Amino acid sequence: MSCEQLGPTFVKMGQVLATRPDLIPADWIKEFKKFHDRVQPLAFEDLKGALADQYGDYEKVFLEFDEIPLASASIAQVHRAVLNNGTEVVVKIQRPGIIETIREDINALYTLAQLLEKYVPESTVYNPIGIVDEFFKSMQLETNFIIEANNILRFQKNLAHNPSVKIPDVHLDLSGERVLVLEMLKGIPLSNNEALKQEGFDPKVFVKRGMKVFFHMVFHDRFFHGDLHSGNLFVLPDSRIGLVDFGVVGRLNYKVRESIANMFVALSTEDYERVAHEFADLAPYNENVDIDRFSRELRDLVAPYFGLSFKNVNTGKILMDSTALAAKHGLQVPTELVMFFKSIVTVEGMGRTVLKDFDLMSEILEITSDIVKAKYDPNYLLKQVGQFAQDSTHLITALPRETRRFLRKVNSPKHRFRISIDEVEQISTSISHSSDLLFLGIVIGSLIIGSSLALEYEGNAQFLGLPLVSGIGYLTALLLGIVAFYNYIRK
Repeated sequence: MSCEQLGPTFVKMGQVLATRPDLIPADWIKEFKKFHDRVQPLAFEDLKGALADQYGDYEKVFLEFDEIPLASASIAQVHRAVLNNGTEVVVKIQRPGIIETIREDINALYTLAQLLEKYVPESTVYNPIGIVDEFFKSMQLETNFIIEANNILRFQKNLAHNPSVKIPDVHLDLSGERVLVLEMLKGIPLSNNEALKQEGFDPKVFVKRGMKVFFHMVFHDRFFHGDLHSGNLFVLPDSRIGLVDFGVVGRLNYKVRESIANMFVALSTEDYERVAHEFADLAPYNENVDIDRFSRELRDLVAPYFGLSFKNVNTGKILMDSTALAAKHGLQVPTELVMFFKSIVTVEGMGRTVLKDFDLMSEILEITSDIVKAKYDPNYLLKQVGQFAQDSTHLITALPRETRRFLRKVNSPKHRFRISIDEVEQISTSISHSSDLLFLGIVIGSLIIGSSLALEYEGNAQFLGLPLVSGIGYLTALLLGIVAFYNYIRK
């Protein structure tokens, strides 16, 4: 209830925390899971503005429109409706003022992130400002339903070959940035306890299909659902799977995909140095990273679980902890890798909800080993050779032109070489600091000598029991001496 009052950004945070049993207690998890489909709904009157903007008179478009929502989330709520042609649909309507509210919340989070980086230096390795920035980009995409509609079409194309998964059809002609009209799935969301009690439901078949769909998205399409909590996964008849809510998606390039596969294979063989090198290869170059120490700490993290049945190991937690360990060693982990690990946490949690002895790692290894083998497939190697030849041709073609440009630049009368050496800058700073102290020393010495000579002056005016000039001179010298000492110990 507190998160609901704080606004949609904090509801989204609660949804994320609901998938992290390693971070918060079980009773908190139970509460935050309510955000998956039970956020306090808005009155239908509050949503009519979005419908009017999209259709004018929405009653001319829909034969029926149920004002009681099927589900309510942080950004939108879903209502059942029937089109004029009799087609049953669900209408996803964006909450009014949601974009402005999110911007205000994000501004507050930016301020907190800036304060963290400024006053808690240890936090910089986790890149708080970058995390908020990525969260903001994700929320921007999630609040534009045109982008979500395009994501749905792409998932439909990628999974068209698989009859065990159902992606709802999208009615593009009736959809816009704030309203999305989709086919209604004939199933029950996994967040509902009744989903597992349907006639003919086979938990092993359902989980096996779910894993194949998820890892096909990750390793084959490199385009995966980034918010697979139980409210977004439907149990359809015959243990088929229905997916909804495609506002958050993950994208992987070939390098990240192959690194993920290599990590899992290395973990299964206790090759912790290989895992450490994969993290280092994905992160921006950092010469201060101690790979040997990092691999030893990875071993200390993972080794206690090795030898146990994988069904007793929280694989998602280990992956997220390894990411935190990489950050501790100064490695900035790519956002897409973190999103994948977060998805693994969610998928593993859902798998164990359906199947108590669910073994995620065995499912992963079955698929990743095939990917590693595929790297040595003749067709793949031929493709790599072709890419190398193409890159080499571009280099050879561009080399004379770039060399000519470089020589013209060097021979230009206005050209100057700029050399930046850190040690020279430090020496320059030291010389400047020493010069300031020397100047103050000369001034202080001169004041003391002058004030001492002025003691011979017999005047009526007195200051500190001394002739006025001498007293003022000694006091000024004392104050300057304090300033010089302060600057010395400060620098």
